[in-house]
Amino acid sequence: MDDKKLKLLEKDLTDTDLEFYLKQELIAVDCEMMGLNVYRDRLCLVQIADDDRNVRLVKIEQGQDLAPNLQKLFENGNVLKLFHFARTDVAWLKFWLNIRVKNYFCTKIASKIARTYTDKHGLKDLCKEVIGKDISKAQQSSDWGGSYLNKDQLNYAANDVYFLPEIYRTLRTMLVREGRLELAEKAIKCIDTMTELDNLGYLSVLEH
Repeated sequence: MDDKKLKLLEKDLTDTDLEFYLKQELIAVDCEMMGLNVYRDRLCLVQIADDDRNVRLVKIEQGQDLAPNLQKLFENGNVLKLFHFARTDVAWLKFWLNIRVKNYFCTKIASKIARTYTDKHGLKDLCKEVIGKDISKAQQSSDWGGSYLNKDQLNYAANDVYFLPEIYRTLRTMLVREGRLELAEKAIKCIDTMTELDNLGYLSVLEH
């Protein structure tokens, strides 16, 4: 991890960072929350990385409900946003910061549709198999809402976006090769509807 390319920011991207990321073809995005209940567990951190692994970690304050520069970036239709399990991140960004993410891709859905020879589709598994990197998930259940984030937390948060562009390109190549890219893109388009249902409390609405 190149510490010179990693910056921790408070509340929002700077105008300079916004201008920089808006010029990129794609960016990787991830979020850290206090838990997995969108109504109860607040959004704490938003991570962003570009192809050259310039990482910004934006700390969201308790009670904060706007981040104008993050909103401009994530609602921009020209920059592709890469998520791993977009359904969660898109839901939290909408519920807590009123951001409607546009033009995004989910590597977890892509993995499930491309890598049907395995049931291991977590980010750690993808990093190890797809790009040969072994990352730690030890900080996954740590307290992201505190006033201070330690070095292990910062490295963990950065790793969650650091390798996504490389993973995305490998999975996309597999999807094209197997004739499944269009199917994956259709599945990803369903996320907007699913997150809207999730945020309105309609759980398991598609089940019997």
